[in-house]
Amino acid sequence: MNFRQLDLNLLRVLAAIHRSGSVTAAGRALALSQPATSNALSRLRDHFRDDLFVRSPSGLKPTRLCERIAPEVQAQLQLLEATLTERDDFDPAHSEMRWRTSLSDLGEMMFLPPLALALRQQAPQAHLTNVSVAADDVPAALESREIDFAIGILQPRHRGVRADLLFREHYVAMTSARWRPANGKAGRTLSARQLAEAALVVASPTATFHGSVEQMLVRMKLSDRIVLRARHFGALPELALNTDLLTIVPQMYAANVCERLDMRVWELPRTVSPNYDVRLVWHASTAQDPAHQWIRSQVHRLFGRMQAAS
Repeated sequence: MNFRQLDLNLLRVLAAIHRSGSVTAAGRALALSQPATSNALSRLRDHFRDDLFVRSPSGLKPTRLCERIAPEVQAQLQLLEATLTERDDFDPAHSEMRWRTSLSDLGEMMFLPPLALALRQQAPQAHLTNVSVAADDVPAALESREIDFAIGILQPRHRGVRADLLFREHYVAMTSARWRPANGKAGRTLSARQLAEAALVVASPTATFHGSVEQMLVRMKLSDRIVLRARHFGALPELALNTDLLTIVPQMYAANVCERLDMRVWELPRTVSPNYDVRLVWHASTAQDPAHQWIRSQVHRLFGRMQAAS
């Protein structure tokens, strides 16, 4: 007896005949003709090398083999039916869902606290883990389910990876409130010359979605003005606050820092600081999953508010 050669559709016939004690009744329940049901029973008998059912005055009676396997087949079919037809509702208040995301160190500072607050308020038993994944490796990590979603300066062009624009962002310069440019008027926007005369501190994390800061400085031929490189964006405010250094960071981050520290934000020349897009990305295989839909809706609610104004 080779299970791999068994047509699993026949097991529905076995369970139906066992339930009803009649080939005709079983066929009616399965929307099969009497000949088709009889043929299925014949194939079952050939496979199991057993009569399975024998005639009696009160109808078909199961053999000892059938009596052993039919109830188990029926139970497994019912379990499978329940699994396939049950609504996969998601109740955040009681779910113990575990999501995995990928955020850069700056993304962790900007996005993780609001997400954590939303989870504690609405899904207190759920879990969220930030996994370090380089931007180029995000599509593969989504496909392998290493992560469930990512937020950052991402432009996925891989099949199966979907993306939503959350907001558009641009870079600004940030200094201590006491800092002034070496020459020229201290207006709202620094000139290219004023920027070229400043001493710069930048973040150079090993895995980040913000490598474009240094790329921008290279295009401006200002990379030689970088006198200090930190591994994390979190170090930049203190470094600029207590020195004459100027740092270049996303405007959203600068606004957040200035709520806590005595810093000044300077706009950069428009030709210097192009806009860039911050996206939420996920894999198509989770598009209809209620738990994943819920967490993505939270990301949109918390961080997608600037999209309409972009």
